[in-house]
Amino acid sequence: MFSRKMMYGFLFIFLFLSFAFLYQNMPEPKNKRIYNEILEYFPYEITKEFGGLDIVNKKTGEDIDVANAKVFIVFDDLLKKWGKDHIKLEGNTIRVLDDNNKTVKTIEIKDEKELRFVLDFFGLEKNQNR
Repeated sequence: MFSRKMMYGFLFIFLFLSFAFLYQNMPEPKNKRIYNEILEYFPYEITKEFGGLDIVNKKTGEDIDVANAKVFIVFDDLLKKWGKDHIKLEGNTIRVLDDNNKTVKTIEIKDEKELRFVLDFFGLEKNQNR
């Protein structure tokens, strides 16, 4: 019925697809210090629920229904969209703005890795002056 070669073929296909989906659904690498300081002002958070993980709006308590496999991808996407309007890069300083464009936090960038993270993750331009 099934030959040994077919079994190895199915096993190989299963492993390949598993790793492909795992890699596709992994969140982007982040700079821990900058990410954690910005996350304090981000209006969403990931919470544990009976069925897994969920994204909740801190202001309204409303949750965003997302499949568990996509929670971190969607969370990163929300953070990037929020960052376009609420994060400004001026020299080696990050300004985190509230909804009224008032600075709520300034973060000093300490090295090139932190700067590269901010530029790449949030899609900001260097020496942004607004």
